Amino acid sequence: MKKIDIACIIDDDPIFVFGTKRIMELANFCENFTVFPNGEEAINHLKPIMEAGGPSIPDVILLDLNMPIMDGWQFLDEFTSIPTKKKIIIYIVTSSINPEDMEKAKKYDSISNYLVKPISVEDLKDILENM
Repeated sequence: MKKIDIACIIDDDPIFVFGTKRIMELANFCENFTVFPNGEEAINHLKPIMEAGGPSIPDVILLDLNMPIMDGWQFLDEFTSIPTKKKIIIYIVTSSINPEDMEKAKKYDSISNYLVKPISVEDLKDILENM
């Protein structure tokens, strides 16, 4: 199974981020990853790279919904308005089991799936298989 080049984790929970990076290593998921504690920092970093068509655009984004400053929904609204030629796969990875969140996620074409934390090696392998 081929691993992806760059994965991006957007989540404010340092324990989740630490565990997910470790699981990514165990699953041989990606070459590199970037981490942002909220949607605003992610947008501020990713927008200029995407507009320039740079090589460090992530292939996959694992996005939490509940974060300070800019939450996952606000990030999605801004992120999906940025023009890019590269297909970026977005997975919601959240502790929210709220059916309204799950339904709202279906309205975004850019979201590939909605995963409830914690994420597993099997989840990452499924992502790789579906790419």
